[in-house]
Amino acid sequence: MRLRYSFRLYPDPGQQRALAKAFGCARVVFNDAVRAREDARKAEQPFPKAAELSKRLITEAKQTVERSWLGEVSAVVLQQSLRDAETAYRNFFASLKGTRKGPKIGPPRFRSRKATGSRSGSPPTPAGTSPTKAV
Repeated sequence: MRLRYSFRLYPDPGQQRALAKAFGCARVVFNDAVRAREDARKAEQPFPKAAELSKRLITEAKQTVERSWLGEVSAVVLQQSLRDAETAYRNFFASLKGTRKGPKIGPPRFRSRKATGSRSGSPPTPAGTSPTKAV
């Protein structure tokens, strides 16, 4: 028999700030990864590898004055956002080739600061359509 438990967490204000900071940093790193891939595509260069993106967008970015605040959150969160971007591109290219089951999906989009919901955002939308909000 399989059991399933459902939990609801109520973080206190300090925990809410820490979560918001972590999610915001993850959004920034995800958007930087998408921007790096788009810049490489426009320049007709090969896509940067995950290790190169990690070094440039996390390790080196923490050393700059503009992005020093990335050092205030766990590196695990930032690394996961890079993996999320890689997975999004992998699914997109698999969809183009037809090796991914289901409808075709569009390329990864930048994450908005105003988005609500789960950390990973909305589910992929079919290519050529716009996402709709559930009311």
